[in-house]
Amino acid sequence: MSTAVRPTARPRIEGDWFLVPAPQPHRPFRLFCFPHAGGDATAYTPLARALAPAAEVWALRPPARGGRSRHPMPPDFDALVAAVTGAIAPHLDGGRFGFYGQSFGALLAYEAARALPADRRPELVVAAAAPSPAAWTERESRDLDASELLRLTGLEEVVRAEPELVDLALAGIRTDLAVSATYRYRPHAPIGPALYAVAGADDPMLGATDLTGWAAHTRGDFGHHVVPGGHLLATVDRPGPVGLLTTLLAGRQTSVPAHDTREQQW
Repeated sequence: MSTAVRPTARPRIEGDWFLVPAPQPHRPFRLFCFPHAGGDATAYTPLARALAPAAEVWALRPPARGGRSRHPMPPDFDALVAAVTGAIAPHLDGGRFGFYGQSFGALLAYEAARALPADRRPELVVAAAAPSPAAWTERESRDLDASELLRLTGLEEVVRAEPELVDLALAGIRTDLAVSATYRYRPHAPIGPALYAVAGADDPMLGATDLTGWAAHTRGDFGHHVVPGGHLLATVDRPGPVGLLTTLLAGRQTSVPAHDTREQQW
């Protein structure tokens, strides 16, 4: 039996909206990843490499930053969801796929999944570092300061030495906070995909109790988990909850107890 070798294919861009940091030639499970407020697709490069060859990460490239700095951000959250689902739809034919998002990206991942036709939704959604949609407006409508969020997410340490990077990071955060402020939760029937909510054990913005509200948003399997890390789990320096994602993507949900809030060493 041959041993699988991780390919060394170069990252590629798919249209305007996606970066594939570690392309896989055999069309494995496709994991669409949604960045945090102010984040970019490159934050998922370590995760993409860690999940290969079992999964191929497709990281969302939000407008108004990085390689899309000249592309305007849609004017509100609903328009952003429509743009994202329109970009994803051509890539959903054949093969298994799921969504992973953290913080603002978790809300976007969930609402994008909900906006897709029922027969084209992901088989699972993993929401990291975010309150449930029903709790989002109450929690996030307060006027957050971009500098404070940069500090709380731990990104301040990463960009502090480069003033230009600080300015770019703050601009991206402000853009996404403005879009986030337009989100309005509308009560709706729960979606069918399995849904897993995740928080970092040292997250200064979210606790394990904030995850339980996600249970009302799915008719499928649900679990909530606390893993090592802060507010942002997957970053340019850290791959994030690789063990948990590997287990879920392999379809071995029963090996990860539902509603387990104990810290797990992934």
